[in-house]
Amino acid sequence: MEEILENQKPDKIPPTGNPLIQIRDMRKIYNPGENEVRALDGIDLTICERELVAIIGHSGSGKSTLMNMLGCLDTPTEGSYMLHGTDVSDMEDDELSDIRNKEIGFIFQGFHLIQNLTAVENVALPLIYRGVGKKEREKLALKALEKVGLANRLNHRPAQMSGGQQQRVAIARAIAQAPPIILADEPTGNLDSNSTREIMQILRDLYNEGRTVILITHDNEIAQQANRVITISDGKIISDVMNN
Repeated sequence: MEEILENQKPDKIPPTGNPLIQIRDMRKIYNPGENEVRALDGIDLTICERELVAIIGHSGSGKSTLMNMLGCLDTPTEGSYMLHGTDVSDMEDDELSDIRNKEIGFIFQGFHLIQNLTAVENVALPLIYRGVGKKEREKLALKALEKVGLANRLNHRPAQMSGGQQQRVAIARAIAQAPPIILADEPTGNLDSNSTREIMQILRDLYNEGRTVILITHDNEIAQQANRVITISDGKIISDVMNN
């Protein structure tokens, strides 16, 4: 893997597929006025289908705010966000919820599993809210758990599993209905090195199957496993480079 050229300018990467995410002049401003905070300050970003992208930055850089925008968890103060050709930048909460359900699978550092549910029940739960029937839910949940290597842990509850196994359940939950985008926020932050390798391999496998995978991280070693690394600082993209 070639060393990243830190001084390379943003927006030098030609799109390699159909644009999936197109952000233009996005700003997120808190406390507008004299004491305003520009969490995002003029972001321009295109992510194409079937990319494996890492967004890296220190605490306070704006990467978490950008993740919230990409995941339709929040809306910008200014600018536009086109997702699959639809402008989602000023949608209402219920519309954003529909977009999230259809387009995005979320993986978080903290797993967010329900402790009194088994692995298969945790994976199937979001499918209830998407209107998937019981038999289909069970089928999708089983298939997703098999994909992440947990076919022998279907009836285990979170307390009966290691951190790496819990994160694999969380990944299975995210991919059960095959969303085109996987948005992973510090997915290895609570894991040991062996579990980290396992999780990163699963994410790369998902990319190889055709998903767009977006990693949010502060860890440069994790970021270097992506095909493209976007660095954000003070609410601006300061570097956007491809790994060979």
